[in-house]
Amino acid sequence: MSGDTPDTSDTIESGKRLVRARTSSGSSLGERLLNQFYRLTWRTPIHAFKLRGRYPLKLLTVPEDPVLGDAERGLAMLEGTIRWRGETQAIEGCRFDATNWSRGFSDYMHSFAWLRDLAAAKDRDIAAPIAEYLMRAWLSANADNVTDAAWRGDLAGKRVLYWAAHAPLILSSTDLVYRSSVLNTLARTARHLDRVADRTPIGVPRVHAWVGVIAAGLLMPGGEPRRTFGEAGLQKALAGAFTYDGGSVCRSPNALADGIVTLSMLVKAYEARRIQPDALIGEVLAKAVPALQGVMMGDGALSSWQGGLPLCKVDMDAILLGSGVRARPMRQARDWGYQRISVGDTIIVIDAAPPPVSRLVETGCASTLAIEISDATHRLVVNCGGARAGGAGMTPALAQGLRTTAAHSTLTLSDSNSTSVHADGSLGKGVEEVELDRQEAEVGSRIEVSHDGYARRYGFVHRRSMSVGPDGREIRGDDVLVPAQVRRKGQAATFAVRFHLGPDVEVSPTADGNGALLRISEGALWQFRSHGGALVIDDSLWVDGNGRIRATQQLVISGEVPAGGASVSWAFRRAG
Repeated sequence: MSGDTPDTSDTIESGKRLVRARTSSGSSLGERLLNQFYRLTWRTPIHAFKLRGRYPLKLLTVPEDPVLGDAERGLAMLEGTIRWRGETQAIEGCRFDATNWSRGFSDYMHSFAWLRDLAAAKDRDIAAPIAEYLMRAWLSANADNVTDAAWRGDLAGKRVLYWAAHAPLILSSTDLVYRSSVLNTLARTARHLDRVADRTPIGVPRVHAWVGVIAAGLLMPGGEPRRTFGEAGLQKALAGAFTYDGGSVCRSPNALADGIVTLSMLVKAYEARRIQPDALIGEVLAKAVPALQGVMMGDGALSSWQGGLPLCKVDMDAILLGSGVRARPMRQARDWGYQRISVGDTIIVIDAAPPPVSRLVETGCASTLAIEISDATHRLVVNCGGARAGGAGMTPALAQGLRTTAAHSTLTLSDSNSTSVHADGSLGKGVEEVELDRQEAEVGSRIEVSHDGYARRYGFVHRRSMSVGPDGREIRGDDVLVPAQVRRKGQAATFAVRFHLGPDVEVSPTADGNGALLRISEGALWQFRSHGGALVIDDSLWVDGNGRIRATQQLVISGEVPAGGASVSWAFRRAG
């Protein structure tokens, strides 16, 4: 995807507009304690009693999994090892009550997403015994032990989908006691979801939970009342999870991709029963897919926002194909908050909105006004990303650092964040308003965007403007600190404008110290020039689509901020 064909249905709205942060505050301490207490009640005899009841002798049907799994991970499982983002787990002796798994690996295992990868190996004779072995291990540890790690609402909802779609792998055994245990646990999971779906955190996680309720209603005998109940709950959950233009309310592309996958699987469950799904599901998918495509780069992978990973082209192709939606990338997301400029082989994605509300995201990032740039299939400018990746090598301190403004390709003032980043994963005070002005013309594209994240602390508004030539071979930009209406006195400040470079970019300074040559491995040569500050080349890192930490470099323009403000000009020019 090296460029986009103009789409008249996605007309760029020229002129200024103001984007304000949502007024909802984060969860209070009381709410958090109440939710924690509620999850503890899952372990009580009362909750266990509520999960009792009849269980089906078989599923009514087996829906298709619309998304292809990772064949390499599947083959590794056939050879006896589970591999996920740098972590490994031997299948023999695998314990589902392990305490040494990362959060991400634990979610992968307890959601049973690995069934998709195992199925992708396409050797059912070998895969089925492996799936049964792991299923027995999970049942032994968790069937009668309702813990947060295994029975969280979003994980339980996903698990219903994966168990149903890959039932031939987990239910091929002739052991009737084992089969009864699987189906009984499926019924218990459905009853658990009936009670916890609406208490699952708002956003895509709550969608997962309600989808699990509906899927159980569709696939188990006598499930019509549950399906009706689930559809009503899902309608409200969708309204709280997706923006009007199809983005995720937590502003995470990874969460949006996850939501698309879950809804696509639900559609297949409806189709397997020959029942027409609620029209709202199709409407959400029709908007969500172009919104997701709008934050994809020239290599067909995601850009890195709100701590997510740049999921690779193979994964993205599978997600988009599985959705059944054919659309062009959204260029101007009014609520989702990302602006896309695509000219020639050049693609730029800009974070042009305040960060998400704290209660909607666990590890939000202070990335307002950051950019990513790609040239054809090569990444030129990136954000570090990966704060939510988990996996091997991702320490808590590193994850916290990856959430900061300095880990993004934008301006920082006095080494501070444009929005406060708290250690508990929440976001604090900072950006409240973003002003956007975008213009499109035959001579190129221009966008000007500003935020007030530094206004109260330092008395400056950060304004970033960019223009892209008609062939995409030249990108000019300015970062300006403008005195705010209420200027605080005595606040000495320094600025740093960072451009984190892609992992395949080799950088060398020019003789005058005001520029650099950027050589893309097996790609083009770009020239970088700057004015208004001292330019240095420093070390950086980038977290790739598999959660691996890769060493990179960054361009840093720094200087002092006088009382009247400061201005930095910069330009990228493609040579040859």
